[in-house]
Amino acid sequence: MNGSFDLLSAPLFRLGASEVTLGMALAATLGLVLLLVALLVIALWRGARARGEAAAVAAASAQDAEARMTAILQAQAEMQGRIGAMSEVFGSRQAEFTQSVSQRLDAMTGRIGQTMSEQTRATHDSLSKLQERLAVIDTAQNNIQSLAGQVVQLQAVLSNKQTRGAFGQSRMEAIVADGLPQGGYAFQATLSNGSRPDCLVKMPNGAPQLVIDAKFPLEAWNAIRAAAEGDPAGEQARAAAQAFRRDIEVHIKAIAEKYLIPNETHDTAFMFVPSESIFGEIHEKFEAVVQRAHRARVVIVSPSLLMLSIQVIQAILKDASMREQAHLIQHEVAVLMEDLGRLDDRVRKLQGHFALTAKDIEQIVTSTDKLTRRGQRIEALDFAPPSSEAPAAPLQERQRGAESKTGQLRLRVVEDPEA
Repeated sequence: MNGSFDLLSAPLFRLGASEVTLGMALAATLGLVLLLVALLVIALWRGARARGEAAAVAAASAQDAEARMTAILQAQAEMQGRIGAMSEVFGSRQAEFTQSVSQRLDAMTGRIGQTMSEQTRATHDSLSKLQERLAVIDTAQNNIQSLAGQVVQLQAVLSNKQTRGAFGQSRMEAIVADGLPQGGYAFQATLSNGSRPDCLVKMPNGAPQLVIDAKFPLEAWNAIRAAAEGDPAGEQARAAAQAFRRDIEVHIKAIAEKYLIPNETHDTAFMFVPSESIFGEIHEKFEAVVQRAHRARVVIVSPSLLMLSIQVIQAILKDASMREQAHLIQHEVAVLMEDLGRLDDRVRKLQGHFALTAKDIEQIVTSTDKLTRRGQRIEALDFAPPSSEAPAAPLQERQRGAESKTGQLRLRVVEDPEA
């Protein structure tokens, strides 16, 4: 016994500071085996329980699946019935829809045909109008071509000095003739020094005549335009500008020397420029030329300024004519005042007649009112039977009466004290 105990107490190995004996190892092994047996029993029990639960779940699932299958079969039968009903409904609806679509297609086809007919008609009308407009455009193009030919002819006219002078002369003569009366101007008249200005405008009150010159150096201006189109800032443009300035200054000097004659012509002369654009360019780019012309008492005028000046001269001529006829106007005014005096006397006499007539009319109205009141009293006749107890008449009323022989009619007249 002690030997067994010693055997069990014999150490097998050391684990840290502790010794592990055989008995302790056997005990641990026995405990481990018991633990494994217990775990095996528990596992077997849990497996049996799980298999039972799984069987129960499987049975429940089978029952549930059977119930669902039954429900599915029932739902399928109901679905087949509904599908049959829906098929019948869809068939009838499809027939109605087909019929409706056919009717709408027929109506749409009719509308489309009508619309296409209207569009065809409108297109035909538009094409007709387009042809008419094209004809108008062709006519306008022909007119433009003819106008271009006329412009070319005008350019040819303006390129010649003689014809260019005739062009400016014609414009100036048209403005002067439209604004002044006949005899108030003269074209190509001869002055005492033998010069013949383009126009002389006669001033009132014996004042000297106004000279208008219609010649303009258009060649230099055309050279400026050509240089501006080619090289605006080049040497050619500057040379053309200098040539134009020189020609203008020479022309201004010639006007001042030939046409400004003391006691015969006005101390200021007009140089007519037949274009508003040229006039604007001169005042914008050649201010020195304009100032030189003012110092030489030559005014550069455009068509609009010449027209305005002619209108001012026309007003001056009218004023002078009125001053010359002032004594006649005064005589006519005196005669008019005499007529007005006689008219005032006659109106006053007529007013007196009207006053008398108004008074007579008032008296007539008064008599008419009296007659009206008497007529009203006559209308108010008393046809009542006689009464023994008749009321006494007022003292301020005077009565006059007449009775019939039978005593059934009584006439009473009441006089108005105002009458």
